[in-house]
Amino acid sequence: MSGALASGTAHAADYERLINGTFASGADPWWASAGVSNRVVNGELCATVTGGTVNPWDSLIGQNGVPFEAGQSYTMSFDAYASVARPAAAVAGEGVSPYRQIAKHDVALTTTKQRFSFTFISELDFPDAGPGQVTFHLGAQAADTTVCVDNVSLIGGVKPPGGDPAVPAKKVNVDQVGYVPGLPKRATLTSDATAPQTWVLKNSAGTSVATGQTVPRGSVDPESGDSTHLIDFSSYDTAGAGYTLTVGTETSYPFDIATAAIKKLRYDSMAFFYHNRSGIEIEAQYVGAEYARPAGHLDVAPNKGDNNVPCLSTVPCGYTLDVRGGWYDAGDHGKYVVNGGISAWQVLNTYERAKLIGDAAALGDGTLAIPEKANGVPDILDEARWEVEFLLKMQAPDGMVHHKIHDANWTGLPMLPHQDPQARRLSATSTAATLNMAAVAAQSARIWKTIDPAFSAKAQAAAVKAYAAAKANPNKIADPNDGTGGGSYSDDKLTDEFYWAAAEMFATTGEASYRTDVTSSAHFKGASLNARGFDWGSTGPLGDITLALVPNGLPAADVTAIKSAFTTVADAHLSQMATQGYPAPYKPTTGYDWGSNGLIANNIAVLALAHDFTGAEKYRTGVFEGLHYLMGRNPMSYSYVTGYGDQPVKNVHHRHWANQLEPTLPIAPPGVLSGGPNSALQDPIAARLLEGCKPQKCFVDHIEAYSLNEVTVNWNSAFAWISNWAAEKVTTAPPVDTTPPSVPGTPVASDITTTSVSLTWPASTDAESGVKSYDVIVQEADMLRVAATVTSPSATVTGLRADTSYQFSVIAKNGANLTSAMSPRVTVRTKPVVVANYCKVRWQASSWSTGMSASITVTNTSGQAWTGWKLEFTMPGSQKITQGWSANWSQTGQSTSATNVSWNGSVANGGSANIGFNSSGSGAGEPTDFRVNGQSCSKG
Repeated sequence: MSGALASGTAHAADYERLINGTFASGADPWWASAGVSNRVVNGELCATVTGGTVNPWDSLIGQNGVPFEAGQSYTMSFDAYASVARPAAAVAGEGVSPYRQIAKHDVALTTTKQRFSFTFISELDFPDAGPGQVTFHLGAQAADTTVCVDNVSLIGGVKPPGGDPAVPAKKVNVDQVGYVPGLPKRATLTSDATAPQTWVLKNSAGTSVATGQTVPRGSVDPESGDSTHLIDFSSYDTAGAGYTLTVGTETSYPFDIATAAIKKLRYDSMAFFYHNRSGIEIEAQYVGAEYARPAGHLDVAPNKGDNNVPCLSTVPCGYTLDVRGGWYDAGDHGKYVVNGGISAWQVLNTYERAKLIGDAAALGDGTLAIPEKANGVPDILDEARWEVEFLLKMQAPDGMVHHKIHDANWTGLPMLPHQDPQARRLSATSTAATLNMAAVAAQSARIWKTIDPAFSAKAQAAAVKAYAAAKANPNKIADPNDGTGGGSYSDDKLTDEFYWAAAEMFATTGEASYRTDVTSSAHFKGASLNARGFDWGSTGPLGDITLALVPNGLPAADVTAIKSAFTTVADAHLSQMATQGYPAPYKPTTGYDWGSNGLIANNIAVLALAHDFTGAEKYRTGVFEGLHYLMGRNPMSYSYVTGYGDQPVKNVHHRHWANQLEPTLPIAPPGVLSGGPNSALQDPIAARLLEGCKPQKCFVDHIEAYSLNEVTVNWNSAFAWISNWAAEKVTTAPPVDTTPPSVPGTPVASDITTTSVSLTWPASTDAESGVKSYDVIVQEADMLRVAATVTSPSATVTGLRADTSYQFSVIAKNGANLTSAMSPRVTVRTKPVVVANYCKVRWQASSWSTGMSASITVTNTSGQAWTGWKLEFTMPGSQKITQGWSANWSQTGQSTSATNVSWNGSVANGGSANIGFNSSGSGAGEPTDFRVNGQSCSKG
C-alpha cells in the first residue's frame, strides 16, 4: 500500500464516507470511465472492462465527492473478485487536476470473492461533495475482463457527514428582496427561548427605527425542526433600502421596503425562456455577452440537429419530424411535451388573465428583451409562441403527439447546447402528450384569434385532431423506463389531462361535445384542487382556471362553484401557514417533493386567484407571505431565486449555467427559481450531505444536486405567473374594505380559578379582509378594559381577583382594522382563595313539627383576626327564618347567610361569635356546608 501509513489516529465516530457501497439501490452514484460498463448483478457492482489499455488508470470505476480530512485516519474495505485472476488497485485521491493521490492499495483478484481492507492517513483536505474521489484502477489488461465489487466502505474522519455548511443559516430570516409598503411584514427568529425576545429594525445607516417583541411559536416547527418566534414589524412602513432586523447578536440579511424589485422580477422571471430557447442564437444584445451563445441543435457539428429526427429504434415510426425550436426543459437539452405543455399554458394564462381582469399593458410589445420585441405583438405571446410552435411540430400524422425528444444518451456537465454531440430521438406518442398539446393549442387558438387569424386556425385544427386522437387512444401511457438521455415524464392517470383539454376546447369552441366531457368529468368544479398543489402530472386545476376566467356557456352556479373550490383550498393554505415557522402554502402527504418550490409557486397562484375571485385582502397577503419563503424567509436562509437577495442560489443544475464546474461559464441569470428542498434526496450529493434532514432543510446549493437545485421551464412558468400577479398588485391599490367583521358569539367560561378564566366563543367572519384578532373586554363594576388580544376564538384571562364578579365580552377586528360590535356578555365569578382550617362552626338546634330554634357558635381558627365575617349555609328542609339575633340574616330559598353586626365584626384568632335564629317549616338536621368569608368550615 502506498500513501501515508496509519499511526493510530483516532476518529470521533464510525462515519461512512461512501454512498451505496452495498449497491442495494443500483449503481448510482458509482460511475465508469470510457471502455468500462457497470451493471448490478445479484447485489454486486460488476464492471465489464475492455482490454488493450496501457495504464491501470485508463479503466476506472469510482465515486466522486468523497470527503477527506488532513491528518485523519481512514479504513477502506471491500469484497472483490474477477472473471480471471488479475491485478487491481483501490485508490483514494483527487478527482480533478492535478489528481493528487492520498492512498493506493494493490490487490490480486481471483475468481473467488475475497475481503480486502487497508488503513491510511489523509494528507489532503476535501469537503463533502468536493473533488475527493475513490476509484478502482482496472486497466492495463490485454483481454476483456469482468471485475465485481461489493460492500465497499470507507470509514474515518471526525466531521459528521455534510460537515460545516458552506453558508451557515441565519437565525433571523427575512425576505431578502423586500417587503411591500402597506402589507404585513413578518420575519422568523430561530431560537429555543420560551420568552419573547426584543427585536430591533435598523435602517441602512444602522439606526434603530422600530423595536418590538417576538412571539414564541411554542412548539417545534415540523417542516424545519426549528423552534421559532414570529417577528411582526408591519407597523413600520417607511420605504427604503438596506434594512436589517436584529435580535440579540443575530442579524438578518438586508432587505428593502419597496416595490421596485417585484416589478423587475416579472420581467426577469420571463427572461428564463429566451435564455433556454432551442434552435436560435441567444444574442448578446438581449442577454449580455456572458450569456450569449450559438444556436443549439441545428445540425451544425458536433450537433445532431432537430430538423430530421427519427423515433427510437425500440419504437420505430417510419417517419422523421422537424422539431426545431421550443424551450430546453431543464438542466438537460431535452424537450418534453408534458412539461412544455403546462409551461406554455402558464405563460399564456399570465397574459390571458391580465387581459381579462388585470393589467395586460405591462406585458405588451417591447417589455421583454427578445428579438420579436418590436413586432406589434405582446412580447409574452411571442415568447410563448416559440414553445407552442414546437408543440405543434411534435404531432404525428395520426394526430397523436410524441411524448418527448432528447439525446440518445445522457451528456455530462457542463455542456452548451451547440456542443452536444449526441444523436436526437423521438420517443413514442402518448395520450398525455396529445392532450397537453390539444389544451395549449386550443388556448392559443382563442388568444391569437384576432392577433394572427391564420396561426389561430392552425392551432385550432391541431387541437381538434389531437383531442380526437386522444379519445381514440385513451390509455397510451409513456414508458416509465424510457429514461436514457432524458427524463421519462410518465403519467398513468390521465383523467386530469382529459378534463383540462376538454375545458380548453370548450372555452375556445363552445361545442356541446366538449361541454359534456367537461361537466361529466370527476374533476369538474375544482375537484382536483388540493393542498399539495398542481404540476405537470396533475393538470386538472388548469382547466378550472380557464373555466373560471374565460367567458363560456356554463351556468353561473357552476362557475361560482369552481371559484369556491379555489377559496376553500386557499383558506386551507392560510390556516396551515398561520401555524408554520417559515410559512409556505404546501402540504404534501410525506416530506417535500422534487420541485417543492414549483408546487409552492402554483399554490401561491391559488391564493392569487382566490383574491381575484373575492377581493379578500387575506389572500393577497398570503401571496406575498409565500413569496417571502421563496426569497429568503426559510430555514436555509437562501433566496431560491437567482440574482435576488444577498444570499441567492448560484449553482443551479444546468448544463450551460455551470460556473461551479467551469469558471469561464456564467451562473444563472437573475429570476430563475431553484427546485428547492426534496426530502427524498434523489441524487448523490443530496444523499451524501443531507441524510436525516427535515423537509425544509433538504437543500444544498450545488450544481450536481439535481434533485434539489435543478431548474425547469414549468417551475419558472409558475414563478413568472405569480411574479406578474404580484407586480400587478403592488401597482394596483387593493379594494378598500368598509365592512366590519360579524359580531362574535357569546363567550362560554370554563376552568375558573381564583385569578383566571378560560373563554371560548363562536368565531366572527369577514369575507373581505379576514378576521385578524379579537379583543376580550372585561367589565368590573363600571370600568371596561381590554383583558387580552388573541388571533383565535379562545383566550385565557389572568390577573383577576379572587371571589369577584366580572362580565366578559368580545370584539373582532379585521385586516382593515375595522371592529365588530361587542358580543353578548357572560358573567363569571372567580373562586375564593381557599385557606385551610379557617373556621369552625358549632350548631345546636331544637326542632318541632312546625319549626326550629338554633344557636350557632362561629369560631375563628384562621391564625389571624377577622375584621368582618359572613356565614353561609344551606337551611335544612323547608325551614324559613322568622326571627334572628346577633347578625344580619338573609335567606333566598334555602341559601342562608348571616353577616356580622357592628359590635361582633372583629373576632380574634381563637375567638367566637354566638348567633341564632327561629324558623318555621319542616325538616331538621345539621347543615353540611358551613362557609365563613367563602372558606369552608369544620364542625364541632
